[in-house]
Amino acid sequence: MATDVISESGARSDFWQGVRLSMPVVVASAPFALLFGAIAVDNGFSVLEAFLMSALIFGGASQMVGIELFGQHVAPWLIVLSIFAVNFRHVLYSAGLGRRISHWPVVQQALGYFIMTDPQYAVAEARAQSGQTVGFAWYLGLGLPVYVFWVVESALGAVFGKLIPDTHALGIDFLLPIYFLGLVMGFRKRPLWLPVVAASAAASIIAYKTVGSPWHVSIGAIAGVLLAVILPPHHSGVGERP
Repeated sequence: MATDVISESGARSDFWQGVRLSMPVVVASAPFALLFGAIAVDNGFSVLEAFLMSALIFGGASQMVGIELFGQHVAPWLIVLSIFAVNFRHVLYSAGLGRRISHWPVVQQALGYFIMTDPQYAVAEARAQSGQTVGFAWYLGLGLPVYVFWVVESALGAVFGKLIPDTHALGIDFLLPIYFLGLVMGFRKRPLWLPVVAASAAASIIAYKTVGSPWHVSIGAIAGVLLAVILPPHHSGVGERP
């Protein structure tokens, strides 16, 4: 009995630790969720449809891409392919996260993959790199608030979209890229960090100028992965992972 109480207390503590870590993501993603809801309604979606798209897909940038293409008489296969291009990085994230959560039950793993976002993966990977276990309670605390707020704010954006000012004019839409940059910088001590980031950035910029959006996202990610595979492993100290 005492062991169960301690275990439950530890899980609760881990959950709230994850919730605290999720707050910067919740704040940074809020303008995008509101903007998505407003754009969805402008493109012919009902408030309920916008709400369900966020609740069932939870795709962030891919939702933006899809919503912009739906009303332009674009072939369905091209819409699916475009969304796949934006979200391809999650295939890479899942491959990395899988080794961290393989000890979870299958149902918990499925939920973990569903609520996984860019910052969710980065923070979980950083925790694992520090030698800590990526537990389900902690991970749920990290991801659940982001999901709930994204869905609720999408609905609010759909309802009150006409009242939302231009986020580009206010500069609010720059919060999330700044947060992502901070996540990337958090891995700067890892071997091969600089050449991989440089290759990914260069490939993404070139692809954006030549192929266009949203393909530059996946092309940049693939370029970084390929360089990491090609370059020889580098060991710079005891306990450091390649």
